[in-house]
Amino acid sequence: MTISLVLSFLWLIVANVAAILPSRDQHWSRAWALIGCGIPLLGWVTWSQGPVVGLLFLAGGASVLRWPVYHLGRWARTRWGRI
Repeated sequence: MTISLVLSFLWLIVANVAAILPSRDQHWSRAWALIGCGIPLLGWVTWSQGPVVGLLFLAGGASVLRWPVYHLGRWARTRWGRI
């Protein structure tokens, strides 16, 4: 197993633990930190392991960070309308 996969699995574990712990700001500060670390990690995993593994990691990250993805989709719909 390569270091990019090890770090991506560690990111998923940290993201799940961060979601379990209580937060005063509804987890948004943790979400921004995870997004900031996760995007470069997603690029590294995709580059080293291929697009299929990259898409799997993207799906795993989106399942953990579902509210930021939901709000991004809602913002895109109001900005560009329904497609």
